[in-house]
Amino acid sequence: MRRKFGFQQLASGVKTLALVLFFYTFSISLTFYNKWMIKRFHFPLSVSVVHYCMVFIISAILRRAWEFHKGKKRIILSWSIYIRRVLPTAVASALDIGLSNWSFMFITVSLYTMTKSTSIIFIMICALLFRLEKWRPSLLVIVLLIAGGLFMFTYQSTQFNAEGFLICLTASGLSGIRWTLTQMIMQKDSLGLHNPLDTIYHLQPLMALALTPLAFTIEGPSMALSEQLFNAPSMHVAITSASMVFFGCFLAFMLSVSEFMLLSHTSSLTLSISGIFKEVCTLSLATEFGGDEMNIVNFCGLVLCLTGIAVHVVTNASKDSENGKEFEKINLKKSLINGEEAMEMLLLSHADEEMQDEEG
Repeated sequence: MRRKFGFQQLASGVKTLALVLFFYTFSISLTFYNKWMIKRFHFPLSVSVVHYCMVFIISAILRRAWEFHKGKKRIILSWSIYIRRVLPTAVASALDIGLSNWSFMFITVSLYTMTKSTSIIFIMICALLFRLEKWRPSLLVIVLLIAGGLFMFTYQSTQFNAEGFLICLTASGLSGIRWTLTQMIMQKDSLGLHNPLDTIYHLQPLMALALTPLAFTIEGPSMALSEQLFNAPSMHVAITSASMVFFGCFLAFMLSVSEFMLLSHTSSLTLSISGIFKEVCTLSLATEFGGDEMNIVNFCGLVLCLTGIAVHVVTNASKDSENGKEFEKINLKKSLINGEEAMEMLLLSHADEEMQDEEG
């Protein structure tokens, strides 16, 4: 019995490790690929719009395959609910991803990774505003650690670019709004968007529509004259450009799949901890192979920022554990009450039978 239990633990550990590596592969690959592609293909907003369209098509195909296999229809929201509930989330999501890709034209992978890590601060602020989170003194400590770490990381950096940093920081702020609103629509029972596939399917069309005007205004004229797209000198150049965009779309979709698989097999805590080490791996690779530079002050800022993220993860884990224990106590109390009620009903029933026997 012990041997069987030990084997199950080992198998579960190996599966978790494989899922973490799967998540790392596509997350880190997408970061470096986007940086490489956008440096050569200067249309990050337009690329993002194409990604949204392609991910929508993939999710629609998978939904149809699921319906065919199960013989059941998946959720489709009415237009009124769709616009009122999903549109704000879609706009925030579209701008978050679009601006993140745009910032790659100006800043390094290291600065991008560090700046985007501040999204935790904005997520906490939005959670407090929407009353999804209660104020705790530890939140102030987390904010100070992450903000101080970011300041030290960018202080006297030779590769710092103010424009790119502001674009990325804006994307980080939108990321806080995005994930807070996403959490709200996924946890809303009346919407029925518990499955990430259904959420992706409903978000992507509005995301494409939200970013298209901005992409057309900023990049439209350049795309029309670009030799990589509409003014391509040959079919080979046009196919190469399209292949670059579609491969990025594939990486983006696989990243979403890997996050969902890791989350469904383990927990949000595992995903959060994996995210911390993923950022360390990304920064290490960027410094070692990407030509990014980092002095001692920048390194101390990195450590400080990651410490803030780690405190946030541990605090949330403790809070979830306490909530779980409280939930168990409530269920136990309900069970005892139900048990007492059942016993009273049984005694009353038995008494009625005795009375009937005496009358008989």
